[in-house]
Amino acid sequence: MLTKKGKYGLKALVDLARLGPGQTAFINDIASRNNIPKKFLDTILLELRNAGVLRSKKGPGGGYSLSRPASEIRIGHVIRTLDGPLAPIRCASRTAYEACDDCADPEHCQVRRSMTEVRDAIAAILDNMTLEQFVAGGGPELEIEEQEDYRASNIG
Repeated sequence: MLTKKGKYGLKALVDLARLGPGQTAFINDIASRNNIPKKFLDTILLELRNAGVLRSKKGPGGGYSLSRPASEIRIGHVIRTLDGPLAPIRCASRTAYEACDDCADPEHCQVRRSMTEVRDAIAAILDNMTLEQFVAGGGPELEIEEQEDYRASNIG
């Protein structure tokens, strides 16, 4: 599930993606335009800056801007940066795997197998969706075959 942190981060990125080339925005402006608590947004934008998604500049003409074109920023990367793994449960995560206390055989656990498929489907969409597509209200058009190819190449 997308947390408020993830949701607010995406809203802020949409706001910044709509700026003209070379323009920046101050945190107060982004927060008020998107109804986001400023103090919370401070933390979110700092994390995105540290992850290389944003750049910031102090002083006159300062503020935040995207560090690269919206067409090069992947929504999956943004969500992982702010909310952590995409997997619905830890044992299905590729980056933060943790075995379940109640599971004797993770390799044959049907819950884990199913949640791994869910993770793969989510990742196939979000890792192929750019901020540019997100702002435009669309996403990648993934055919069933492409989803299956993605799953086959990323299981493990």
